[in-house]
Amino acid sequence: MRQLRLGTVASTVILGAAMLAARPARAQGTSLALDRFEPAPAGDRMFGVPSPYAAGELTPHVMLLADYAHNPLVLVAPNNSTAGSVVGSQLYFNLDAGLALWNRLLVDVNVPVALYQAGDSPTAGAGQSFSSPSSAQFGDLRLGARVTLWGEYHDAFQVAVGGYVWLPTGASNSFVSAGTVRGLPQVILGGRVAERVVWSAAAGPELQGSSTFGSVEQGSMFRWGAGVGVLLLEDRHLQIGPEVSGGLVFRDVSQHTTNAELLLDARYRFLHSFEVAAGAGPGLTAGVGTPDFRAVLALAYTPEPQVAEPDRDHDGIPDSVDACPDVPGVASDDPTKNGCPPPPADRDHDGIPDSVDACPDVPGVASDDPAKNGCPLPPPDRDHDGIPDSADACPDVPGVASDDPTKNGCPPPPADRDHDGIPDSEDACPDQPGPRDPDPKKNGCPRVQLSEKEVITFDQVQFDTGKATIKPVSDGLLDQVAEVLKGHPDLTKLEIQGHTDSRGQRASNQKLSQDRATAVMKALIARGIGKDRLTAKGYGQDKPIASNTTEEGRASNRRVQFTIVARTPRPTN
Repeated sequence: MRQLRLGTVASTVILGAAMLAARPARAQGTSLALDRFEPAPAGDRMFGVPSPYAAGELTPHVMLLADYAHNPLVLVAPNNSTAGSVVGSQLYFNLDAGLALWNRLLVDVNVPVALYQAGDSPTAGAGQSFSSPSSAQFGDLRLGARVTLWGEYHDAFQVAVGGYVWLPTGASNSFVSAGTVRGLPQVILGGRVAERVVWSAAAGPELQGSSTFGSVEQGSMFRWGAGVGVLLLEDRHLQIGPEVSGGLVFRDVSQHTTNAELLLDARYRFLHSFEVAAGAGPGLTAGVGTPDFRAVLALAYTPEPQVAEPDRDHDGIPDSVDACPDVPGVASDDPTKNGCPPPPADRDHDGIPDSVDACPDVPGVASDDPAKNGCPLPPPDRDHDGIPDSADACPDVPGVASDDPTKNGCPPPPADRDHDGIPDSEDACPDQPGPRDPDPKKNGCPRVQLSEKEVITFDQVQFDTGKATIKPVSDGLLDQVAEVLKGHPDLTKLEIQGHTDSRGQRASNQKLSQDRATAVMKALIARGIGKDRLTAKGYGQDKPIASNTTEEGRASNRRVQFTIVARTPRPTN
């Protein structure tokens, strides 16, 4: 018969001492946590080998595990005959609960209960006997924690540090408690390789006071374990594979202080968050607490973290269903449009977006002239004065409209109070010189005006796309801004503000707005405005004046403003 649990050397010592004793004695020994199997926390991939991850954020994991060991402690005589089992059967139920935090930290508590223990209460000779346990007992409460240092739940390589602390809550002399506080710090490795193979390995010293059972040294030991599993089925919900674990006492290394066991595991995930598992295997050594056979069965609630689907454009729509995976867009019931940018607004449904449609409420045709783009084709107008030839009293000479049919379309008498070359009848600002503009509300109005709080520009300063280079078309606008400042020396401080729309990264928008504001400030300094009167500040995308969901709104948000910060009062006469 194979040497089991107390072994030949230990039994010899016990029997020799008994023969020298003057009277019968009981050889019960000190407190002993006999079970060498320590269940990994709920949610881990192996039965006895912890995993290095924390599965979730504020995610609970709960497990009920049954652990049966056959012949974990047998008395063997010097002639290798079995004197009887001190503990022939031991059935534990473990209630384990853990909480995963931040996908990095797992805290865990395990409550063991020995529901069934039995043995032969063998006698070693000369009246020396070992009392076998026979009643249910609580074991030592176990508290655990670990922190993931490297890797995520689905990565091939992960590293964690953690450990357990046992509190002596079990009954002494019942083979369920060491009778003292114990601790086990561990280094834990593991991962998931090629989507189909998972592995874990852990090692560390279990620290506790020294004692003996019979004459076999007990106390601090080195604990280790490793396991591998293969994920089967299309959904990879079935895992099968072996694990091996063991330990050896530091002070007296022998076959009776060395533990090693092998389990073949199978576990199946169902209803997404539940798992049922079973395992069985032999003991590999003759160390105290190593059974000749162990079986485990577990049921656990353990939600599995999900792998985020790729989303290249970060619009919240996975690439697998995104019809425009590289351009941020919006959700749509139409698979061919899902994830694509919404079409620009087109109120008159003429195919020309409102942002460039000069007649957004009247269907029209495309034109290279922005003032006519999207407008209906005009009736014949030979002199291009905006008055159809059919109603133009002077069809070959540009003129102005008149209620008098005999004058309609004919040149008006000269009337131009501000001498800007635009007749008062067409001049929206007849007392202030200004350039022509296709918009009648701006025609003849200055491009720059002064208010109490800002220098108002009716046109935007234009830049090269994505750059801070001012386009030549804005030179005239900046000339007028400079002239207003020169004519108003009481404006002692002007803040040039740069703004962008919300497209792109916030940091790059902030830099672009600052660069554009600085470029405008330098342009005004070059036009003779004192540097001490100017300051430039970029606000990025933080101060929109219109919605960023339309091109028209975004165009309004891309702007330069001239805000009056300080001015000296003008003397009053």
